Amino acid sequence: MIILDLNQTIISNILAQMGNHTNAKIEEDLVRHMVLNAIRSHKTKFHDYGELIIACDDRAYWRRNYFPHYKANRKKDREKSEINWSELFGALNKIKQELKDYFPYRVIQVEHAEADDVIGSLVHEFGYNLNNMTTEKILILSGDKDFIQLQQYANVSQYDPVQKKKITAANPERFAKELVLKGDRGDGVPNVLSPDNSIVDNIRQKSLRESKIEELINTHIDSYPPEIRRNYDRNNLLINLDCIPAEIQRDVLEEYKRQEGKGRDKLFNYFISHRLKNLLETIGDF
Repeated sequence: MIILDLNQTIISNILAQMGNHTNAKIEEDLVRHMVLNAIRSHKTKFHDYGELIIACDDRAYWRRNYFPHYKANRKKDREKSEINWSELFGALNKIKQELKDYFPYRVIQVEHAEADDVIGSLVHEFGYNLNNMTTEKILILSGDKDFIQLQQYANVSQYDPVQKKKITAANPERFAKELVLKGDRGDGVPNVLSPDNSIVDNIRQKSLRESKIEELINTHIDSYPPEIRRNYDRNNLLINLDCIPAEIQRDVLEEYKRQEGKGRDKLFNYFISHRLKNLLETIGDF
């Protein structure tokens, strides 16, 4: 099983190719070609892993209902950027729908879920453990290091297709604990020593030194001081993929089953109608 983190991978790829030309016009046909060529490349390179599944973000996140500051700075950062994000997301959403309608892949997007939730739910269902002794390999295609925590399952690995390298950690269990303690600046989640609004209001976080991390890892959470325990619970819910709500996991698995058996019969006409001549020559790779 190959699980592609669609937006993270494609947007990272587009930004890498833009380089310093961030004010360049977003052309839908070019974005479409980049998306499809990336999928073709991944399927060819990692064919030993089997079926390709595409994980997508919904527009509204359940985490934001719990923590209003979640990813709050993303909008501010995009407003400062020269990139026309509205055009880019418009093109990606259109192409995502085309992938759902015409391609043989399960394209999974469920209400209030991020691609992280889709990936986490599938790995929890099909990861190797005492309840599921599967031998199926699972490859996560994403540069997001948060997925290292899922490598606690023996059959899970990760590859960053933009940097073209594997992502690993010697101890995924410890890495997962450190993630929760450190928080995630990019998502607006402070470390466990700092208040909720630290990042969104640009307040300096309290320093979380390695010695403190070591101390907290070696201390049972029930023994944490009340404020740290409160912040730990905040971060754990936002970052730990074991905490995906049960209804989200259920919806992901239902959508996964619903899309079983999608065929390839619509591919040829799709490639013709979108004038994808170069890709049509490699239609068998899809």
